[in-house]
Amino acid sequence: MSEIAIKAEPADNHRCTFTLNVPLMNTGARRFASAAEAAGSPLAEVLFAVPGVTDVLVSGPTVTVTKRDTAPWQIAGKAVGAAIRAALASGAPLFAPKPVAADPSADDALFDKVSMIFDSKINPMVAGHGGRVELIDVQDHVVLLRMQGGCQGCGMASVTLRQGIETTLREIAPEIAAVVDVTDHATGDNPYFASAKK
Repeated sequence: MSEIAIKAEPADNHRCTFTLNVPLMNTGARRFASAAEAAGSPLAEVLFAVPGVTDVLVSGPTVTVTKRDTAPWQIAGKAVGAAIRAALASGAPLFAPKPVAADPSADDALFDKVSMIFDSKINPMVAGHGGRVELIDVQDHVVLLRMQGGCQGCGMASVTLRQGIETTLREIAPEIAAVVDVTDHATGDNPYFASAKK
């Protein structure tokens, strides 16, 4: 296996997204809201073993970790990175089979609601910058989206996502558990991940 590179991008002192150079999931997303939910899924188990972790969300090459304390991510981030590498090095499947949703119709209803928010609020907002946001899916109240046009690869994409898109969605649909950007920003017109290369 090639060397695992992990880039940490804290949203704040509670939440940080770790982006790997390898995919952890090929499709969809998995959210673990407790250590009990993580049982049987090795990647989630090792992350909940990091002190203070309260929520884990995995999609594509990203892992978003939420922790209870407000300490900066320097120490916890290293522990999260080590846990991810350990889970990958084991060679075992990273996740147990996904349980059947208790109420799949709830996700369908939320998809319809979020789709209307995209059409009426979000896409008109980003259109001024030549961008567009596509709703991919809603799984377990997690919204999966892809940025297109001027938003793909833009250095401000993460700000647009957190302060614009996510804030707007949560104001209208507070039942949303998380918002995940599945865009490959490295292939955009102005890929902001390129700045990490030395």
